[in-house]
Amino acid sequence: MTTPTPDVEVAVRDLDGDILILGVAGKMGPTLGELLVRAGAKRVIGVSRFSDPASRQDLEDRGIETIKADLLDEAALPDLPDAPYVYQMAGHKFGSTGNEPLTWAMNTLLPAQVVSRYRDSKIVYVSSGNVYKFASTDGRGATETDEVEPIGEYAQSRLGGERVAAHMADRLGTDLAIIRLFYATELRYGIVLDVGQKVAAEEPVDLTMGYVNQIWQGDANGYLCRSFPFCSSPTKTLNMTGREVLSVRSIAEAIGDKLGIEPTFMGEEAPTALLGDASGMLDTLGEPHIGIDQITTWVAGWLEAGGRTLGKPTKFESRTGKF
Repeated sequence: MTTPTPDVEVAVRDLDGDILILGVAGKMGPTLGELLVRAGAKRVIGVSRFSDPASRQDLEDRGIETIKADLLDEAALPDLPDAPYVYQMAGHKFGSTGNEPLTWAMNTLLPAQVVSRYRDSKIVYVSSGNVYKFASTDGRGATETDEVEPIGEYAQSRLGGERVAAHMADRLGTDLAIIRLFYATELRYGIVLDVGQKVAAEEPVDLTMGYVNQIWQGDANGYLCRSFPFCSSPTKTLNMTGREVLSVRSIAEAIGDKLGIEPTFMGEEAPTALLGDASGMLDTLGEPHIGIDQITTWVAGWLEAGGRTLGKPTKFESRTGKF
């Protein structure tokens, strides 16, 4: 996930200044930061609360400079260093149900504050595909111009963040790109792992959200490294995921075949699902390098080996927007 392709190396080489990652200690931040370093970035700075000191040391070991800060503290953003390139990745999802005020503060208030602070920078703001209404499973998923209909407070707060950030960027003339990510997967986290864990434990796989998009986190990181040219005023919005609409049943069966376990299921596939069409990005940057067959093979092997996970189920099955 951190080996740069030639396209990534060229893109990072063209970045003529420091790169700041806000929310670097999340699921994608560490591998994105390391990829930037390995691709030749001049300086990568990661900001997080770092409640776990070991995670901060891990980032330092990867060549990422770190700053400990609570981004909701009014003094935090002004004290951070200037940087011409900024990733806004800080957000709150898991545990959002029952902690709605924090969810709205992180996902709606903070993005506009980041744009205001870094008004002269190029900002890539990683948001969520959850902002869309469910799409027909017979199609390719929602495009960037399709209707949004966020379900639940997490998704609503994400759309709120996009709207206020875009408003602030338009008012200030800031170059902003909003990237709506649909579930990046790696060995320790993701929908394929969630499904594989059910199969391995011989527990039924829920088919209610019967179709999904997937992108390998290494590919998602690569696209993010190449996303600063999308930053513009007015704001540009792009979906980021794999091109295929994937059957959860088929994913379970593929992993079951590799593990020698016959999967069981509960529920039936609904005619709609949370799906995104990422043609806008993929037609520009090219197809992902890692496909679903390789992902299921790797995940099955990881499960067989007893590999460590992040212990954070995606809860992709939810059709109520509660996470």
